[in-house]
Amino acid sequence: MTSTWRAERGLPSLPEVHRSVGIDARGSWLRRFLAFAGPGYLVAVGYMDPGNWATGVAAGSAFGYELLWVIVLSNAMAIVLQTLAARLGIATGRDLAQACRDSYPQPVVWLLWILCELSICATDLAEVVGTSIALKLLFGIPIGWGVVLTALDVLVVLWLQGRGMRYVEASIAALVALVLACFAFELVIARPDLAAMARGLVPDPSAAGDPGRLYLAVGIIGATVMPHNLYLHSSLVQTRRYALDATGRGAAIRFATADLVAALFIAVMVNGAILILAAAALHGAGRPTELQDAYQLLSPVLGVSAAGVVFGVALLASGKSSTLTATLSGQIVMEGFLALSLPAWARRLVTRALAIIPALLVVAACGESGLSRLLVLSQAVLSLQLPFAVVPLIRLTSDRSKMAGFATPRWLSVTAWFVALTIILLNSLLLLQLIA
Repeated sequence: MTSTWRAERGLPSLPEVHRSVGIDARGSWLRRFLAFAGPGYLVAVGYMDPGNWATGVAAGSAFGYELLWVIVLSNAMAIVLQTLAARLGIATGRDLAQACRDSYPQPVVWLLWILCELSICATDLAEVVGTSIALKLLFGIPIGWGVVLTALDVLVVLWLQGRGMRYVEASIAALVALVLACFAFELVIARPDLAAMARGLVPDPSAAGDPGRLYLAVGIIGATVMPHNLYLHSSLVQTRRYALDATGRGAAIRFATADLVAALFIAVMVNGAILILAAAALHGAGRPTELQDAYQLLSPVLGVSAAGVVFGVALLASGKSSTLTATLSGQIVMEGFLALSLPAWARRLVTRALAIIPALLVVAACGESGLSRLLVLSQAVLSLQLPFAVVPLIRLTSDRSKMAGFATPRWLSVTAWFVALTIILLNSLLLLQLIA
């Protein structure tokens, strides 16, 4: 079938690491899976960043286990949409930004680019705030200085990128393992109510009629299903050097999907643990819901002096790992939509400045108490931007003339549209509640 791309593919996505990880086509299934493993974990980091922490702590401390089902639902949504992103990258050799540029009129491309940049700024804001809070809790560094110090992580990012994709993936995997271990420790000493947890896994439609629960539910979805991750994943899968024939691409899609499911299983465990910990230790009348207060309260409430420190270490690891994916996403989006390449250090400084400025303004205007609310608000903004990334993704991956024989099957396309409509409905309800 003749391709309907508007232009020929230009430079590959992330050209410095494109097809840089070899795959032994004759190796065992396990060896090939391990060679493909990595992109899913970089994507999963975006699903457990400080924005998730703020919404999870707020939801658990305010409503107990009632919104646990939203975390499971949002993770299921993420698997569906990220699977499409990986399929797009492998089948077409384009990331989502490049595919939009080569498919839509120029004004639409500019609109999608601007909206995507806003979502990346909101993501980076969450990482800046979360990291600065962790630095304050662990080392006593004032929040304002912590916000400024986060700009220095550009050096770490540049060093890792220069070492190669496997070094980036190994660093992320180590930080994810640290976060998981910290929460395993916290849950053991928190001893959550298992019966209440089971009830929290049952969907409760009444949340749509409660402004407080609805706001946090949409925030959880915004913190979990992140727009920039769709662009990121469609690019990262192309770092593998799989065969470019139909057999090779088909195998790559299957291995990329397995990698994603394994990684997001860890992400849902971490996100669920955040909410469960807050519900077990902080739920009740008068319990503060901000990250700073959670840190201060965990040790006396749980009766273990290390509880607060472990919480802070996990928060710091989460914030630092998230900075890597935001850097890569910013590069992918700018190069993909605009065919414009900036040096990695310049791109990182620009995105970090756009996050540092609003964080400093909030500290100056509201003090440190406003930072957690800013985190939750940033996640709601992400959710409002989601349809503008999700709808093009579903349309592109359903187009048989573009997908070279790998268009999404009907059942997957229908499921993806259901996910998209659910997100749009939740966003509409949120806007109506805010207007009211």
